[in-house]
Amino acid sequence: MTTTRTGFWGPLLAVAGVGLALFQLWLVWFWVPTEAVQGIIQRIYYIHVPSAWVAFFAFGIVALASIVYLWLGDDRADHLAVAAAEGGIIFTTIVLTTGPLWGKVAWGTYWTWEARLTLTLLLWFIYLGYFMVRNAAPTPEKGRRWAAVVGIAGAVNIPLIHMSVYWFRSLHPLPVVAKPEGPTAPPEMVQTLLLGFLAFTLLFLGLMMLRAGVHRIEHRLRLREVAP
Repeated sequence: MTTTRTGFWGPLLAVAGVGLALFQLWLVWFWVPTEAVQGIIQRIYYIHVPSAWVAFFAFGIVALASIVYLWLGDDRADHLAVAAAEGGIIFTTIVLTTGPLWGKVAWGTYWTWEARLTLTLLLWFIYLGYFMVRNAAPTPEKGRRWAAVVGIAGAVNIPLIHMSVYWFRSLHPLPVVAKPEGPTAPPEMVQTLLLGFLAFTLLFLGLMMLRAGVHRIEHRLRLREVAP
């Protein structure tokens, strides 16, 4: 029954995410106003920021699922963790690609070793290590457990990335939407950004569910291969 529900909701969420993402791209190019200072390059914002949110969301799921796996030994939690880690790596790569493209125009350089950029790159390497540990361990069981520890430890970096613009000197601006007193950006920008959050989240959840199903099937096949 669980596999059936996953097989239904995974594709549905993924398709819904793609549809909303395409609609958001239309809004980005034909509806939202061009930012007065940065110009057209600021439109990367609507891809860059939702991708960062999804990356953090994904690695949060990795940490929670890894805790459940270490606590209960439930393979389903491990399947969910590795699927979320795959999505997190993809969206972090998008962040690390769009950010420098935006920075080249806004800051005059593709990269600078400021706190938020450096910590985000570190996050990418941590979860790259997550997969390396899984594959390098002497046994699959140890690989899953070692990777779970990495997944939990790596999530500690997420609040550091978020707070880095407040704690350290940074080229990154302070938030203009997620502010206690409310957003200061024009309504069109806020609405398009929020749609991006929804679209990318649905896409990630759909892909995560599909990948978790694939890992579950692969796990069952491996068990059959080693069964007497």
